[in-house]
Amino acid sequence: MFKKLTIASALLTSLALSGTAAMAADEYNVSRGITAAGAPLGLHGVDPVEFIETANPVEGSAAYTAVHDGVAYYFSTEANMKTFEVNPAEYLPQNGGYCTFGVSVGKKFDGDPEFHAVIDDKLYVFLNRAIYDEFNKDRAGTISKAEEQWQNIRSTTVGDL
Repeated sequence: MFKKLTIASALLTSLALSGTAAMAADEYNVSRGITAAGAPLGLHGVDPVEFIETANPVEGSAAYTAVHDGVAYYFSTEANMKTFEVNPAEYLPQNGGYCTFGVSVGKKFDGDPEFHAVIDDKLYVFLNRAIYDEFNKDRAGTISKAEEQWQNIRSTTVGDL
């Protein structure tokens, strides 16, 4: 029994340390803590496939979890999970799930799925209603600036911005 506990403890420690190292640069906006899959939760638990296909935030379920690049994503159906696993890049939120407007000015703010836009089959999330309204004044300009800035801040920790 002791041997099994030691092995389980070592495995969990290894997962925690490897997850921490992968997430050290804050390249993805994730919730605090880890999921049962051993990775932090991305997109606040909203199903990214459903989001892209319907432009609506649909809450996912831990029963349908896929891990990509050290981040766990929840899905509302097994079919959506399998679709994601075939081509994750097609469904990931832009700018690592950080607020697109914030990224456009060189900051990493939380991206709340309640405030979102799906443009050209890409998902953009925003900090709040006021920021989303600012984005809507110049969508193309904000997206262009965010794409440019993301290259500069992608691997920068949140605290260093």
